[in-house]
Amino acid sequence: MSVPVARFTVITLGVDDMRGSIAFYEALGFARKFRATGEEVAFFDTRGTVIGLYPWDALARDAALPTDPRPQTFRGVTLAWNCNSPYEVDVALDFAVSQGARLVKPAHRTDYGGYCGFFTDPDGHLWEVVVAPSIEVAADGRVHLPD
Repeated sequence: MSVPVARFTVITLGVDDMRGSIAFYEALGFARKFRATGEEVAFFDTRGTVIGLYPWDALARDAALPTDPRPQTFRGVTLAWNCNSPYEVDVALDFAVSQGARLVKPAHRTDYGGYCGFFTDPDGHLWEVVVAPSIEVAADGRVHLPD
């Protein structure tokens, strides 16, 4: 049997308000694709992968998991918005907050030599906005990691 090639292609976020969440991710600047799905599911191009939005309860049902209790604490996952400079981190955080994100932790220097801050989207999905040593974001938005 052949071994499949591991790949990460889509992260689907469970949301309560499809229309509001679609508006939030469009306001952040992500390009919505495959609009034929209406508000049943939404897909956004992230320049290498895709963010999907799907109703929270329906996503839980699809996975055969209970919808309650909803997590009110750290969920063990962050989405990352990598940047090339501390200034870019500050601008991205300020912009996200101006579009409806909730600032969780202001940008700060890290113990590994980076600079980062955190926000959540309207459904509490945690985002890290970060510049990290040796991680480059190319002009096309793709992240390049050292070997």
